[in-house]
Amino acid sequence: MAKKKRGKKHEEEASEAWLLPYSDLMTLLLALFIALFAISQTDQTKLQALAQAFTAAFNTGGPSVFDQAGPNMSPQQQINSNESEGNADYIQENESLAELQEQLEAYIKENDLEGELSTQLEEEGLMIRIKERALFPSGSADLVPESQRIGPIVAQLLAAVPERVLISGHTDTDPINNAQFPSNWELSSVRAMTFMKYLLAINSDLNPARFSAIGYGEYRPIAPNDTPENKQRNRRVEILIARTLSFNPNQGVYSNSDTDLVAK
Repeated sequence: MAKKKRGKKHEEEASEAWLLPYSDLMTLLLALFIALFAISQTDQTKLQALAQAFTAAFNTGGPSVFDQAGPNMSPQQQINSNESEGNADYIQENESLAELQEQLEAYIKENDLEGELSTQLEEEGLMIRIKERALFPSGSADLVPESQRIGPIVAQLLAAVPERVLISGHTDTDPINNAQFPSNWELSSVRAMTFMKYLLAINSDLNPARFSAIGYGEYRPIAPNDTPENKQRNRRVEILIARTLSFNPNQGVYSNSDTDLVAK
Protein backbone atom coordinates (compact mmCIF):
# COMPACT_ATOMS: atom_id res chain seq x y z
CA MET A 1 0.00 0.00 0.00
CA ALA A 2 2.88 2.33 0.79
CA LYS A 3 4.34 1.93 -2.73
CA LYS A 4 1.00 2.78 -4.33
CA LYS A 5 0.74 6.02 -2.29
CA ARG A 6 4.21 7.12 -3.39
CA GLY A 7 3.37 6.44 -7.02
CA LYS A 8 0.16 8.47 -6.79
CA LYS A 9 2.00 11.48 -5.34
CA HIS A 10 4.57 11.38 -8.14
CA GLU A 11 1.79 11.27 -10.75
CA GLU A 12 0.09 14.35 -9.26
CA GLU A 13 3.33 16.34 -9.35
CA ALA A 14 3.99 15.40 -12.97
CA SER A 15 0.49 16.42 -14.04
CA GLU A 16 1.05 20.02 -12.80
CA ALA A 17 4.41 20.56 -14.52
CA TRP A 18 2.85 21.64 -17.82
CA LEU A 19 1.57 24.91 -16.33
CA LEU A 20 4.94 26.68 -16.29
CA PRO A 21 5.93 26.14 -19.96
CA TYR A 22 2.34 26.77 -21.00
CA SER A 23 2.29 30.20 -19.32
CA ASP A 24 5.66 31.05 -20.87
CA LEU A 25 4.40 30.00 -24.28
CA MET A 26 1.28 32.13 -23.97
CA THR A 27 3.35 35.16 -22.92
CA LEU A 28 5.68 34.73 -25.90
CA LEU A 29 2.74 34.32 -28.28
CA LEU A 30 1.16 37.48 -26.89
CA ALA A 31 4.42 39.36 -27.35
CA LEU A 32 4.66 38.08 -30.92
CA PHE A 33 1.16 39.27 -31.81
CA ILE A 34 1.81 42.69 -30.27
CA ALA A 35 5.06 43.02 -32.22
CA LEU A 36 3.27 42.09 -35.46
CA PHE A 37 0.52 44.55 -34.67
CA ALA A 38 3.03 47.30 -33.95
CA ILE A 39 4.84 46.74 -37.24
CA SER A 40 1.60 47.01 -39.21
CA GLN A 41 0.42 50.24 -37.55
CA THR A 42 1.43 53.84 -38.24
CA ASP A 43 -0.45 55.46 -35.35
CA GLN A 44 2.45 55.87 -32.94
CA THR A 45 0.31 57.43 -30.19
CA LYS A 46 -2.00 54.42 -29.94
CA LEU A 47 0.94 52.06 -30.26
CA GLN A 48 2.76 53.73 -27.40
CA ALA A 49 -0.32 53.57 -25.17
CA LEU A 50 -0.84 49.88 -25.98
CA ALA A 51 2.81 49.06 -25.32
CA GLN A 52 2.69 50.85 -21.97
CA ALA A 53 -0.44 48.96 -20.99
CA PHE A 54 1.13 45.58 -21.70
CA THR A 55 4.35 46.64 -20.03
CA ALA A 56 2.48 47.45 -16.84
CA ALA A 57 0.69 44.09 -16.99
CA PHE A 58 3.68 41.84 -17.65
CA ASN A 59 6.76 43.67 -16.42
CA THR A 60 8.26 42.11 -13.31
CA GLY A 61 10.94 44.68 -12.65
CA GLY A 62 13.39 43.89 -15.46
CA PRO A 63 13.51 45.11 -19.05
CA SER A 64 10.28 44.63 -20.93
CA VAL A 65 9.93 43.35 -24.47
CA PHE A 66 7.28 46.05 -25.00
CA ASP A 67 9.57 49.01 -24.22
CA GLN A 68 10.82 49.19 -27.80
CA ALA A 69 7.62 48.11 -29.54
CA GLY A 70 7.01 49.64 -32.92
CA PRO A 71 9.30 50.84 -35.71
CA ASN A 72 11.41 53.10 -33.49
CA MET A 73 14.78 54.07 -34.92
CA SER A 74 18.06 53.31 -33.21
CA PRO A 75 20.19 56.28 -32.09
CA GLN A 76 22.43 55.89 -35.14
CA GLN A 77 19.40 55.74 -37.46
CA GLN A 78 18.06 58.93 -35.86
CA ILE A 79 21.42 60.65 -36.42
CA ASN A 80 21.49 59.54 -40.05
CA SER A 81 17.92 60.73 -40.54
CA ASN A 82 18.70 64.14 -39.03
CA GLU A 83 21.82 64.45 -41.18
CA SER A 84 19.81 63.54 -44.28
CA GLU A 85 17.28 66.28 -43.55
CA GLY A 86 20.08 68.73 -42.81
CA ASN A 87 21.88 67.79 -46.02
CA ALA A 88 18.71 68.52 -47.98
CA ASP A 89 18.50 72.01 -46.44
CA TYR A 90 22.20 72.60 -47.11
CA ILE A 91 21.85 71.51 -50.74
CA GLN A 92 18.79 73.69 -51.22
CA GLU A 93 20.59 76.74 -49.84
CA ASN A 94 23.63 75.98 -51.99
CA GLU A 95 21.46 75.79 -55.10
CA SER A 96 19.88 79.13 -54.21
CA LEU A 97 23.29 80.79 -53.86
CA ALA A 98 24.49 79.19 -57.11
CA GLU A 99 21.43 80.55 -58.93
CA LEU A 100 22.14 83.99 -57.48
CA GLN A 101 25.72 83.74 -58.71
CA GLU A 102 24.53 82.85 -62.23
CA GLN A 103 22.25 85.88 -62.32
CA LEU A 104 25.05 88.21 -61.29
CA GLU A 105 27.52 86.64 -63.72
CA ALA A 106 25.02 87.15 -66.54
CA TYR A 107 24.68 90.83 -65.56
CA ILE A 108 28.46 91.22 -65.44
CA LYS A 109 28.85 89.85 -68.99
CA GLU A 110 25.96 91.87 -70.40
CA ASN A 111 27.40 95.12 -69.02
CA ASP A 112 31.10 94.43 -69.64
CA LEU A 113 31.97 94.48 -65.96
CA GLU A 114 34.35 91.52 -65.95
CA GLY A 115 37.22 93.78 -64.91
CA GLU A 116 35.26 95.33 -62.06
CA LEU A 117 33.24 92.51 -60.45
CA SER A 118 33.80 88.86 -59.73
CA THR A 119 31.93 86.17 -57.83
CA GLN A 120 33.02 83.03 -56.04
CA LEU A 121 30.97 80.40 -54.21
CA GLU A 122 32.98 79.61 -51.08
CA GLU A 123 32.55 77.57 -47.92
CA GLU A 124 31.33 80.65 -46.05
CA GLY A 125 28.86 81.63 -48.76
CA LEU A 126 28.67 83.60 -52.00
CA MET A 127 31.47 86.16 -52.26
CA ILE A 128 31.07 89.22 -54.50
CA ARG A 129 34.26 91.24 -55.05
CA ILE A 130 34.18 94.80 -56.40
CA LYS A 131 37.39 96.56 -57.33
CA GLU A 132 38.14 99.93 -55.79
CA ARG A 133 37.97 101.86 -59.08
CA ALA A 134 34.36 100.75 -59.63
CA LEU A 135 33.26 102.39 -56.37
CA PHE A 136 35.77 104.93 -55.00
CA PRO A 137 38.54 107.26 -56.11
CA SER A 138 42.00 106.43 -54.84
CA GLY A 139 42.37 107.34 -51.17
CA SER A 140 38.72 108.39 -50.88
CA ALA A 141 35.46 106.96 -49.49
CA ASP A 142 33.15 108.96 -51.77
CA LEU A 143 31.25 106.85 -54.28
CA VAL A 144 31.96 107.51 -57.96
CA PRO A 145 29.17 107.64 -60.59
CA GLU A 146 30.31 104.22 -61.84
CA SER A 147 28.89 102.71 -58.63
CA GLN A 148 25.38 103.30 -59.98
CA ARG A 149 25.96 100.54 -62.52
CA ILE A 150 26.75 98.09 -59.76
CA GLY A 151 24.83 99.10 -56.64
CA PRO A 152 21.23 98.62 -57.87
CA ILE A 153 21.73 95.11 -59.27
CA VAL A 154 23.63 94.02 -56.15
CA ALA A 155 20.90 95.42 -53.91
CA GLN A 156 18.22 93.68 -55.99
CA LEU A 157 19.96 90.32 -55.66
CA LEU A 158 20.50 90.76 -51.94
CA ALA A 159 16.79 91.50 -51.47
CA ALA A 160 15.92 88.15 -53.04
CA VAL A 161 17.66 86.04 -50.36
CA PRO A 162 17.27 85.84 -46.56
CA GLU A 163 20.92 85.25 -45.62
CA ARG A 164 23.05 87.66 -43.65
CA VAL A 165 25.36 90.02 -45.53
CA LEU A 166 28.83 91.15 -44.48
CA ILE A 167 30.38 94.05 -46.39
CA SER A 168 34.12 94.47 -45.87
CA GLY A 169 36.65 97.03 -47.09
CA HIS A 170 40.23 96.15 -48.09
CA THR A 171 43.31 98.15 -49.11
CA ASP A 172 46.82 97.47 -50.29
CA THR A 173 49.92 98.04 -48.14
CA ASP A 174 50.57 101.59 -49.32
CA PRO A 175 50.17 103.75 -46.19
CA ILE A 176 47.69 106.59 -45.96
CA ASN A 177 47.86 109.34 -43.37
CA ASN A 178 45.68 112.41 -43.64
CA ALA A 179 43.17 114.28 -41.55
CA GLN A 180 40.26 112.07 -42.66
CA PHE A 181 42.00 108.70 -42.70
CA PRO A 182 44.92 108.28 -40.30
CA SER A 183 45.47 104.72 -41.56
CA ASN A 184 44.16 102.08 -43.93
CA TRP A 185 41.94 100.80 -41.12
CA GLU A 186 39.82 103.95 -41.23
CA LEU A 187 39.75 104.10 -45.03
CA SER A 188 38.60 100.49 -45.45
CA SER A 189 36.04 100.78 -42.63
CA VAL A 190 34.45 103.97 -43.97
CA ARG A 191 34.30 102.53 -47.49
CA ALA A 192 32.49 99.42 -46.25
CA MET A 193 30.04 101.51 -44.24
CA THR A 194 29.46 103.93 -47.11
CA PHE A 195 28.67 101.20 -49.61
CA MET A 196 26.40 99.39 -47.15
CA LYS A 197 24.40 102.56 -46.49
CA TYR A 198 24.17 103.16 -50.23
CA LEU A 199 22.66 99.69 -50.83
CA LEU A 200 20.13 100.15 -48.04
CA ALA A 201 19.17 103.59 -49.35
CA ILE A 202 18.46 102.50 -52.93
CA ASN A 203 16.40 99.41 -52.05
CA SER A 204 13.76 99.62 -49.33
CA ASP A 205 13.24 95.84 -49.41
CA LEU A 206 16.59 95.26 -47.72
CA ASN A 207 16.40 94.57 -43.99
CA PRO A 208 19.19 96.49 -42.19
CA ALA A 209 19.26 93.83 -39.47
CA ARG A 210 20.84 91.43 -41.97
CA PHE A 211 23.78 93.72 -42.72
CA SER A 212 27.09 94.47 -41.08
CA ALA A 213 30.22 96.31 -42.24
CA ILE A 214 33.89 96.05 -41.30
CA GLY A 215 37.26 97.29 -42.47
CA TYR A 216 40.25 94.97 -42.72
CA GLY A 217 42.79 97.45 -44.04
CA GLU A 218 45.69 95.74 -45.80
CA TYR A 219 45.60 92.64 -43.59
CA ARG A 220 43.54 90.29 -45.77
CA PRO A 221 45.15 90.46 -49.20
CA ILE A 222 44.14 88.14 -52.03
CA ALA A 223 47.44 88.73 -53.86
CA PRO A 224 50.99 89.68 -52.88
CA ASN A 225 51.48 93.44 -52.70
CA ASP A 226 54.52 93.28 -54.97
CA THR A 227 53.20 94.75 -58.23
CA PRO A 228 50.80 97.57 -59.16
CA GLU A 229 48.41 95.00 -60.62
CA ASN A 230 48.32 92.92 -57.43
CA LYS A 231 47.88 96.01 -55.29
CA GLN A 232 44.94 96.95 -57.46
CA ARG A 233 43.41 93.52 -56.80
CA ASN A 234 43.77 94.01 -53.06
CA ARG A 235 42.01 97.39 -53.11
CA ARG A 236 38.43 96.14 -53.09
CA VAL A 237 35.08 95.86 -51.36
CA GLU A 238 33.72 92.40 -50.65
CA ILE A 239 30.10 91.37 -50.12
CA LEU A 240 29.67 88.01 -48.42
CA ILE A 241 26.22 86.43 -48.55
CA ALA A 242 26.76 84.08 -45.62
CA ARG A 243 25.42 80.55 -45.56
CA THR A 244 22.87 79.74 -42.89
CA LEU A 245 23.98 76.09 -42.78
CA SER A 246 27.41 74.52 -42.83
CA PHE A 247 28.28 70.91 -43.46
CA ASN A 248 30.69 69.01 -41.24
CA PRO A 249 31.45 65.45 -42.43
CA ASN A 250 32.08 64.31 -38.85
CA GLN A 251 29.10 65.94 -37.18
CA GLY A 252 26.52 66.29 -39.92
CA VAL A 253 24.83 69.62 -40.59
CA TYR A 254 24.72 72.34 -37.98
CA SER A 255 23.24 75.80 -37.92
CA ASN A 256 25.59 78.64 -38.65
CA SER A 257 23.14 81.39 -37.75
CA ASP A 258 24.85 82.34 -34.48
CA THR A 259 28.48 82.27 -35.66
CA ASP A 260 30.48 85.46 -35.84
CA LEU A 261 31.09 86.42 -39.45
CA VAL A 262 33.67 88.96 -38.43
CA ALA A 263 35.75 86.22 -36.84
CA LYS A 264 35.92 84.44 -40.19
